[in-house]
Amino acid sequence: MFRDTGFKDEANSPSGESIERLLKRVNRLRRLAGKYKRAEIIRDALLQITHIATEVNSPEDFYAGVHLHLKSLIAADNFFIATYNHRTERLEIPFFADEMDPHPAQMYPDRDIHSILTRGITGYVFRCGETMLCNEADFERLVAEEAIENLGSASHQWLGVPIRYQERTTGVLVVQTYDPNVSYGLTEIELMEFISHHISGVMERLRHQEQLEQSIDQRTKELSEAYDKLKLEVYERRRAERLQKSLFEIAELSASGLEQEDFYSRLHNILSHLLPASNCYIALLDDTNQQLRFPFYVSQLGTKPPSRRPLTDGLTEYLLSRRRPLLLDQKDIQDLVNKGEIYVNTPTLNNTQKMHQWIGVPLFIGDEVRGALTIYSLSMTQNYQIRDLELLTFVSQHIGTAIERKQHAEFMKKSYERLESKVAERTRELELEIQRRREVEQKLIHDAKHDTLTGLPNRSMFTERLGQAVRHVRRHGRDQFALLFIDLDRFKQINDTLGHLEGDRFLIETARRLSNCIRENDTLGRLGGDEFVVLLDQINTPKDAEEVAERILSQLSEPFQLGDALFQSGASIGIAVSGRSQQDTPESMLRDADAAMYQAKSRGKGCYVVYDSKRRQEHQAELHDEALLRDALARDELYLKILPVESLSSGEPLAYRLSLGWRPPKGGELAEDTILSIAERSNLILELDRCLLRHLKRPLPLELNEAELHLCLSSAHLKHKHALRGLKNMVRELNLDTARLWLFFDERALVQDTQGHIAGFEALGKLGVNFGLSGYGNGYSSLKSLTLMPIKALRLAPTTDRLGSEKVRLLTASAMAATSLGLIVIASGTECSLTRQSLIQAGIDRIQQLQPLNQAQSSVCA
Repeated sequence: MFRDTGFKDEANSPSGESIERLLKRVNRLRRLAGKYKRAEIIRDALLQITHIATEVNSPEDFYAGVHLHLKSLIAADNFFIATYNHRTERLEIPFFADEMDPHPAQMYPDRDIHSILTRGITGYVFRCGETMLCNEADFERLVAEEAIENLGSASHQWLGVPIRYQERTTGVLVVQTYDPNVSYGLTEIELMEFISHHISGVMERLRHQEQLEQSIDQRTKELSEAYDKLKLEVYERRRAERLQKSLFEIAELSASGLEQEDFYSRLHNILSHLLPASNCYIALLDDTNQQLRFPFYVSQLGTKPPSRRPLTDGLTEYLLSRRRPLLLDQKDIQDLVNKGEIYVNTPTLNNTQKMHQWIGVPLFIGDEVRGALTIYSLSMTQNYQIRDLELLTFVSQHIGTAIERKQHAEFMKKSYERLESKVAERTRELELEIQRRREVEQKLIHDAKHDTLTGLPNRSMFTERLGQAVRHVRRHGRDQFALLFIDLDRFKQINDTLGHLEGDRFLIETARRLSNCIRENDTLGRLGGDEFVVLLDQINTPKDAEEVAERILSQLSEPFQLGDALFQSGASIGIAVSGRSQQDTPESMLRDADAAMYQAKSRGKGCYVVYDSKRRQEHQAELHDEALLRDALARDELYLKILPVESLSSGEPLAYRLSLGWRPPKGGELAEDTILSIAERSNLILELDRCLLRHLKRPLPLELNEAELHLCLSSAHLKHKHALRGLKNMVRELNLDTARLWLFFDERALVQDTQGHIAGFEALGKLGVNFGLSGYGNGYSSLKSLTLMPIKALRLAPTTDRLGSEKVRLLTASAMAATSLGLIVIASGTECSLTRQSLIQAGIDRIQQLQPLNQAQSSVCA
């Protein structure tokens, strides 16, 4: 056997085509590996950009970080970002890095950056909203077509990518190269577009954050300025109040009978409240204007007051010669001494060496300078300002007037004392005669213009004052007054049953009560019989007149002690407000008020009506409905309606809400809201609730024996002590377990009078009843406030069918919050299955049905 060492097996050796395929495969694998490596680098860069977005606090830091990581991906040494400011509607360049050119703001310091960018290629990309890769030839073509302007140094390639956010362009991301060896291609375009899409949301968030911070800074600055302004206003107001108080005290002091020493001492105390006056003196000229006297002098050094002396060349005389206020410091005084203007002839009077500052104000008595008011400081820490000089000058005018009055009063006192002894005997009889005539004259004038029984202004005098008010309003269109026409109830019955003497006593007591309800500047008059009128002068709104009417009704509703018995009366009040017509006259105002009074009478008395001619027919209909409801309550024609509160999941009744139903004579059953509106309007809401509670004293259907009973009551029970006491007594008298009784009060009324509700809940809570809020969602009460009150349930305001997703989220949040507080949430009834499903999803399992259990039960309860 032979082994041929030169033999080759051609079947097992690779051919040339196989080697070529293997080489192609290796190259493709290398390209894929390079692409994967680049994708990994891009991913890491984007992760770093995202990480930067969470750490930076300003857009400038974010743009710098984007540039830093972008350079690791492509040639981006020349890079800038242009953004659009929607507030100013202008393009801006918050970041700029370039090898050849400085920032455009530095290149064009005298031109508008927005207009420059708009005319350049950056503005072209911003307007088109599309990516643009542009070389020198493309750039020159766009310039030749006048699509753009040539700005900055020429680049080898320019790549701009629009930044878009929510389908709108918010900026442009730009890289460019000046190196011919560096070129951008499809890979760089895709990378830039990917980065622009990735950072658009971050840029928008940072922009909103920056705007928010600017808004907060601006608001903080505004609040700080407002606070400083308010502090200054408070200071100035307090200063003005102190000044006004001091002026009043000075005016009162001038009219007082104090002795001279006490008078000036009190004057100094008043002055000390305005500015430091530990060193003060007042100098006055005598009648001959040749001598100075010092009626008041006080000094921290304890020196004795100067004695009366002739006029010399002292500092006080210098002030009197100048006839104007002076504020001098030690240097100014020494300059006057050195100039020889003061203390040349009498250097012994110069005691100004220790003075730090000196204020002197001439005192004008009449039209002449008759003295000086002076204060000075001895301490370097006590400095007077120009405003102190102005203040002292202003006060000195009143002090001068007060001194003049005091001097005049003293002069007159002495004159009267001298004359009194001479004329007393001869004038005594004449004075007595004059006094008698004055009394007779005053009585005649008073009787002509006043009611003889009550002493109030009669029709003549009242009409005169009403005419004055009408003329005043015509001259001053912004001012208002109101006229109240009051007609007493049951006055004829008093005269018929108790006699005219008791009727007169009743009118006198009524006049006294009415006087307690009005201000001193208002006018109360009696027109005759049982008709009284009130002129409310200078009111802000018609609501002021209504408040006075309520006070009057409250006062007149109190029992009158007539003879040996208590007599209950009342009144009907018509209100007419000025300004409704330019042709108002005293007669038309009285007529309108009288018409409104009769409308109040037709409503059942014991109320008031504001005159409104446009609503006359509406008032007639309202008065008719109110009369029907009042009669229905009196006749017990309202019946009990039982509305179940069911579980949304199981449909089983969990509780029952009790309300009142009414079928008026005109036919048909009125809705509960309509009945409540009529009751509120006619002041029968409390009586309506009392009617509902009286129904609970009667036998109830068997299904109500052990169930929870829900009652929606008016918050008016909680506003007054007597109403709250009546509600407590009626609940106490109910023949049922109060633990089953749930009392719901309106949320809006709770928000308006939270303290009153808290006090009412505390009083009613002692009876063992449960509390809830009805109409929740209308009053905007916070859940936090509910934790301060014994609220256990919330009855939601009526919901519309087909609740939206936002409403469902709100209901879910409210239900979760209420559940966390241990509150029960009850929804209003609805027939829409989608709405019921939405309520279940929101966590609300109880629903108030809008229909009674059945008509039979409603009839039984009637």
